[in-house]
Amino acid sequence: MNPLITQRLQLCTTLPTLPAVALRVVDLANSPDVHMRELCDTVARDPALTAKLLRVSNSAFYQSRRKPSNVREAVGLMGMRASVMIALSFTLTNAFRSQSGARLDMTLFWRRALLSALAARALGARRGLEYIDDLFTAALLQDVGVLALASMMPDEYAPVYASARDNDALLEAERAAFDCGHDEAGHWLLARWKLPDYLAQACLASHALQAEPEPGMHACIAASGPVADLVLYPGNAAVASRAAIAAARLGLDAAAISDALKQLANEAPAMEELFDITLFRPSDAAAIMAQAQELLVTHQLHEMREMEARSQRDALTGAHNRRHFEEVVRREFELSNRHGWPLTVALLDIDHFKSVNDTYGHQAGDMVLISMVRTIMKELRQEDLFARFGGEEFALVLPGTSIAAAGNLLLRLKRVVSGLMVRHEDQLVTVTASFGMASHMDGERRFDTHEAFIKAADEALYAAKHAGRDRVAEHDENGGFVFRQ
Repeated sequence: MNPLITQRLQLCTTLPTLPAVALRVVDLANSPDVHMRELCDTVARDPALTAKLLRVSNSAFYQSRRKPSNVREAVGLMGMRASVMIALSFTLTNAFRSQSGARLDMTLFWRRALLSALAARALGARRGLEYIDDLFTAALLQDVGVLALASMMPDEYAPVYASARDNDALLEAERAAFDCGHDEAGHWLLARWKLPDYLAQACLASHALQAEPEPGMHACIAASGPVADLVLYPGNAAVASRAAIAAARLGLDAAAISDALKQLANEAPAMEELFDITLFRPSDAAAIMAQAQELLVTHQLHEMREMEARSQRDALTGAHNRRHFEEVVRREFELSNRHGWPLTVALLDIDHFKSVNDTYGHQAGDMVLISMVRTIMKELRQEDLFARFGGEEFALVLPGTSIAAAGNLLLRLKRVVSGLMVRHEDQLVTVTASFGMASHMDGERRFDTHEAFIKAADEALYAAKHAGRDRVAEHDENGGFVFRQ
């Protein structure tokens, strides 16, 4: 965290101070051996907190035939840990809402905070996590640094806050302006207040500063904000994508997010009454849930297509892989037989590629491969397929292309490859390539199987290399070879 920001926070006189009841609840939250008598006595001293706790215990949060009528019954129903967390949520929220953000409209902030808290609780329940009320409190406080920065430097912070389109953009703007984000400021503040460490850590986990949030509490907090944004920004595909990605890190799919949103909608009225804030209008709830679910399903389909595409690609160059090449050749070979249209297959090999690796290193060799693939793909039609066949050998499938047209294309590709200049450190690396091709259903050219077809192109490539490299060889209808340079 920026030392100057830390110093300003330490000297700031406008940050909220915790009331006595909040300090006592914090002590109870840090105690491993909280007695019911102590908690009930603390809550009973604050009539407003007593009323809140009773309303929570009688809300949709806790389904019970027996409705608690006093603090003791409420704590007995909710459990000690949950009661402490709920009490802590109320006392800290009241401390901030009564004192900070006076120069800014913080309505959106509080809506997101409460929606995130509800989302974290719902996601945690679906993930089977213990102490889901801890998740509620942690998610509620995850962006508390916004309020700390707004209290500390209202004039400087106001334009940064007002210009940000969403929470992620706000974090980026804060770091650009102050070299500090609200995640770090929130962590500092909650640690200073001596809240349990996992609550302070949640401020950092909410924006995944850690290398990889554990598939538990921190991942749940990281997912809660994006899921809340589904409600705040309905119809936004980018928001849906972030929510789905965050939930996937938690091990949940789109259906689980949809279920969590339904639970959130059921519990929202109780939270609106308890915190005196409108999360969304009842008339909007159904439309928001439907849009969110549609976006999540769309994102899931997109991810499935992306996964399928990645499984067909060579990781280094981005060209298709050999397995996909062979599948396409088999399919196109059958279509060529059925409809009688020509099909050409070509193989190419970078000349003396081993010497490139030996002279310049494997990193330079990889750069040559990547550059060559990008250059060649610019010359191809959308329906053409370019694949890495193995090592420095690549393959082309040219549907509907005669041997004459393919020959012209390969001569052009041979020229662009020989014109490549790849800079590695202070040296320029150049290469040439040899090409071999064969055509099916073009004049008298016929093959019995697609395997024999590929083998013919491979034999033509070998002939081109044997004849001196940097040339194109075609397999003719008599089993011989014709060379082009």
